[in-house]
Amino acid sequence: MAAAMGKAKEEEAQRLLSEAERKVRGAQSFLGGLFGGSSRLEEACECYTRAANLFKMAKNWSQAGSAFSRAAGLQLQLQSKHEAASNFVDAANAFKKADPEEAVNCLLRAIEIYTDMGRFTIAAKHHVGIAEIYESDLLDIHKAVAHYEQAAEFYRGEESTSSANKCLLKVAAFAAQLEQFPRAIDIYEQVGAVAMDSPLLKYSAKEHFFRAALCHFCIDMLNAKLAVQRYEEMFPAFSDCRECKLLKKLLEAHEEQNVDAFTDAVKEFDSISRLDQWLTALLLRIKRSIQSDEQDLR
Repeated sequence: MAAAMGKAKEEEAQRLLSEAERKVRGAQSFLGGLFGGSSRLEEACECYTRAANLFKMAKNWSQAGSAFSRAAGLQLQLQSKHEAASNFVDAANAFKKADPEEAVNCLLRAIEIYTDMGRFTIAAKHHVGIAEIYESDLLDIHKAVAHYEQAAEFYRGEESTSSANKCLLKVAAFAAQLEQFPRAIDIYEQVGAVAMDSPLLKYSAKEHFFRAALCHFCIDMLNAKLAVQRYEEMFPAFSDCRECKLLKKLLEAHEEQNVDAFTDAVKEFDSISRLDQWLTALLLRIKRSIQSDEQDLR
């Protein structure tokens, strides 16, 4: 039953595509150009959009994306920029399920239109969409980072500090994964400094300073020790938080080359506040540095 309905919808969509193509050809002919060419293009747009929605209902994502793209191209010819951008976004949403690369291309076309119109907040949102595709589907961290950075820049320009910082925190997390620790530290410290001065964000500042300190730890133990002292001076509330107490235990364990003490401190913290994958990876890296130092001493 469902398959038959899907087939019927696809057949109707194909009929609409043929009708749209006839209208486009008619608009491009000499007489069509003289008599109502633009109205024919508008009718063709409508046919493409209806076909795209039928393809969506039939779960034929690739064809849906293609039909939305064609509608967007005609909207550009008609100087309907906003409608063209919306159609490119609809095309990207369909292509995400079938062809992530093409989804990125459609979002880039939409971004181009939105930036040209001065709609930087919407452009930033779509840069985040592209970053997420690179992060989850195309597995290209470097390109994901580039788009999160561009989104942050646009958000900052529009005074959307909170949205900009969300993007920057993604950049910091990836920078640490790529072992670009100074870059990650710079972002965590910058976002932490903004958070500690805000009554609403104050609570999150300890998390940013904790992550910055762990990145320092990955460079050098003394770096981490000095950083923790600096964070306590800047933000006295940091001294009393569990993250700061854990850092001090880890520093002590590292100084004493005591792997067991390090492991126990992490386990105790994790039993109350679950460590995410990113924190676990950094803590394992630091723990391995103690083990390798121990072997060097033998």
